[in-house]
This record gives sequence, C-alpha cells and structure tokens, in this order.
Amino acid sequence: MTSSTQTAAACAAASAPRDAAFPASMGNIALAERSVPRYTSYPTAPHFTPAVTPATYRRWLGELSPCTSLSLYLHVPFCAAMCAYCGCHTKVTRRAEPVATYRDHLLAEIDLVAGLTPARQVRHLHWGGGTPSMLGEAGLTAVAEQLARRFRIGANAEHAIELDPRQLDRTLAAALKRVGVTRASLGVQDLNAHVQEAIGRVQPHAVVAAAVETLHAAGIDALSFDLMYGLPHQSLSDLMRTIDLAAAMQPSRISLFGYAHVPWFKTHQRLIDEQALPDAVERFRQQTAAREALQALGYEAIGLDHFARPDDSMAVAAREQKLKRNFQGYTTDDAQALIGFGASAIGRLPQGFVQNAPDIGAYHRAVDAGTPATVRGLALSLEDRVRADAIERLMCDFSADLEAVASRHGVSRDFFDRDLEELRPLESEGLVSRSARTVVVSDAGRPLVRVVASLFDAHLAKAGRHSSAV
Repeated sequence: MTSSTQTAAACAAASAPRDAAFPASMGNIALAERSVPRYTSYPTAPHFTPAVTPATYRRWLGELSPCTSLSLYLHVPFCAAMCAYCGCHTKVTRRAEPVATYRDHLLAEIDLVAGLTPARQVRHLHWGGGTPSMLGEAGLTAVAEQLARRFRIGANAEHAIELDPRQLDRTLAAALKRVGVTRASLGVQDLNAHVQEAIGRVQPHAVVAAAVETLHAAGIDALSFDLMYGLPHQSLSDLMRTIDLAAAMQPSRISLFGYAHVPWFKTHQRLIDEQALPDAVERFRQQTAAREALQALGYEAIGLDHFARPDDSMAVAAREQKLKRNFQGYTTDDAQALIGFGASAIGRLPQGFVQNAPDIGAYHRAVDAGTPATVRGLALSLEDRVRADAIERLMCDFSADLEAVASRHGVSRDFFDRDLEELRPLESEGLVSRSARTVVVSDAGRPLVRVVASLFDAHLAKAGRHSSAV
C-alpha cells in the first residue's frame, strides 16, 4: 500500500462523523471514565501479597513437570532518560557500572531458578524494560547464552525485545540477530514534535525510520510499534498523522494504548500538564478514529488495543480464538508457565503468580544470598481460575460462553448467574447482548470491554486506583 493511499485512508477516517461511535448517554461517558484494571492478569497485581514467599516459589518451581512449556521474561529496569508518560518500572542511569552489576545478577538468577525446576522447554522469550539494550551487545549476548545453556529454546520460539529507536545502531541490531531475536517492538508513541516535547521523548520520524531500516538490514523483519493516544497537546489530526507515518513503515503489528495518567503511582508523570490532557469524550474520539484508520490501512483489530496484518500470527490466533493475554498485553504465547527474571518481574505458574522485588538493591541481595527474589504473589483459587478464563475470553474475543467456561473448570453451569445480572445496565445501552449464558460485547461496547470484564472481577472492590477505561 502506498504512502499516499495510507494518508487518504487516515484522513477519511479522521473526517468521518463520530457521534454514532461515541457513548450514547452521559451514563456511558461515566463508564469511559471509570477506573478499571487493564486485565493483563486476573487477579490483578494489586492483589498480590507477601504470603507468597521465596519458599513458595521454590516449591512451585519444583512441582513443574519436565514437559511443562515455558515462557521467559527478562526485565531490564534502566533507561538513558525518563519519559514523562512512562508507567514502567525503570530508573535513569548513564553509568555502565550499575548495568553491568545488574547483568551479573541476571546471570546468577537464571542459574538459580533453572536449578530449582525440571522444566526446560521454552516457547517464548521476551526482553522488557526499561530499555533492554542498555545491557549492550556483550551483556545481551552473555544473558542469551546463559539462557541457552540452562534451558532448551525451541527452534520456532518467538524471541522478542522492546527497543528505543534512539538507541539502535547496526552493531546492536546484528548482535540481536545473533542471539536469536525474531521480533522487535519499537516505542514510537507519537511522531509530532510538539507532543514529543510535552512527553519528554523527542525522536523525529527519521530516527524511527532509520531504526526500522537497521533492523531489516540485520534480518529482523517482524516489527511491532507502540503508539499512544490521550497524550498532552495531542490532537486528533496529530494522531492521524502518526498513524499514517507509522503504517508507511509497515510494521506487522501496532499496539495503540491510551495514556494512563497515574501520578499518584508514577510521580514523574507530574511533569505532564494535566490541563493539556484530553477529556473522556476526546479520548473516545481519538481511540475510535485511530481504530477505524488502522483498519482502513489493512490492519485487523485484535482485542482492545492491538492491530496486526492479516498474515501475522497474532491475527491468525485472534481469528481462531486462541489469543492470550499476559503482562505484555495480547500475545500468541500459550506456554503453561511464565518465568520472570529481574527486578519487579512477574511470573505466572499453574499454582499462581509471583513477583520479584521491585527495588534493585533488594533484588541483588536476594540473588547474592542464593534465594529467589520473590517478595509477593498470589496462590490461585478455583474461583480465580474460572473468573480468569472468562475475563481473558472477553478481553480477547469480545465474547464468552460462560457455561463452557464453567464446564472447563468443573464448576456448576450457573456459576456466573449472579454476575450476569450485573450486565443489565450495559445491555440496555446496547453495549453487550446475552443468549442464555453467552455474553457478546457489541461493536459499540468494545472500547469499554474493560468495564464489562470488571463485572466478573470478584476482587475489584478491594483494588486500588486504576487508569480510566478509555
């Protein structure tokens, strides 16, 4: 598709009437502003407690079977500069020493954890941050080689890494290819200079385009872009321009996230002028227009906020209703257990969730002592598993056969009947429909699917503050 065709499609999407896609009442505006989780897990991370200890994690790891399929996540909590919008666990450093020390502890943690479990088969590997490339060519290679020594990484495993386009050169790209990276996710966010200034992340379009070219030259062709709406001083036309420019670089996947303004949790977000942020109606307008523009450009809508080319594995999984959701968002990762390495990393085992110490010093001390760095987690009850299944299907498929969900877990067919009663106000607004015990989220309700999912969340009343639903 040519660039001119992309621009025309996005402009058409931007100029089309929006009112029919907006919430039909002030009540639905209130739904869009409701504080609800993103449901990258269930129960969500605020419900993790210190009751899950290093000893718990040791036991859970030991109970895995040699046949258990694994997904590995490595968290690198360093960046060269802090972006004002960031909601990730990271810190700024410009010195090599802290990063090298952290690398050594990652190596030790991999050795420690591998020694506690018989599970070895890896289907998926993901580096997140922060900026994982802060480890440098030598650090990335050392960690990747340690993983290859201690686990069996499948020949068809997806090996993904999150990258800052401003910190990518040919040497690094070649190193990523050598260690087996198959997909790179670029933090693009917005491609307008005034918005970039407002969020503290200045990276002109030419920088992103050069990063794409560098990755392609290294043989890494599967690319994902992260874009954002709801940013300070970001207009609808700004967002459409970003989408046009991003699509012209032909990533196979695009994630479109609404900026989550949570300054009570991420204090650096206080640098953002709240008066410059769009209100709920404008956020809804931006999300709707962006969704239509991306689909006009040939991307298939995946769940709430992902888009993929029709031949991409994520689009295939969505069509086959095999899509999954984890702490990286929507994924094709169907491994039976997720093992997290690094400060703040979260793991998901059949028995429950575990999280490492977010504080880098505490993480180092635990690894030095030869013990898992686990500081909290949650053992899953049967009810948690049943509700997690239903919420994941709603988030991934926009529908859930609740009777089938109950059957899969061996509970009564009427398990969700009380929750179904809570759907009546959403039904009256045309946001969901029901047939017996099957719930379908309508096209108008899709932007509010987090609200729908929250009605099946038995823990929600005990949760803290979350970002707005749209």
